[in-house]
Amino acid sequence: MPEALPINERFTIPGEELEVTTARSSGPGGQHVQTTDSRVRLRWRLSESTVLPEVVKRRLVEQVSTWVTREGDLVLTSDQHRSQHMNLDDVRTRLADAVRRALVPPKRRQATRPTRASKERRMQAKKQRSEVKAGRGRHRDD
Repeated sequence: MPEALPINERFTIPGEELEVTTARSSGPGGQHVQTTDSRVRLRWRLSESTVLPEVVKRRLVEQVSTWVTREGDLVLTSDQHRSQHMNLDDVRTRLADAVRRALVPPKRRQATRPTRASKERRMQAKKQRSEVKAGRGRHRDD
């Protein structure tokens, strides 16, 4: 069973909620690759977890949607390193970083209106661009 994954002072993912499996890594590497299970897959049943509030879970799923399965499990895989321990550290670090990002609520957007000067600059730029494009066409000599 994996050890608990601390996120910050308030949140820690218990080791019981994390499932770690290993497999043989692909790619070059000679005899070492064919004999060592260095690829690490970390699965966290996010839908069943009671660690995070629902709003944070939703934000996390939005931010890392490619990691989430149809069942609602969060799955990370790493085979960057030759060492199983380094790959395990890699997936744990990536998961902790993603959860930390999801804990920060997004800033509310302040609605603004464009100034008159910015509208005039935009219209002038459009006019210049239109003149450039109009100059590219065929010219008739009358």
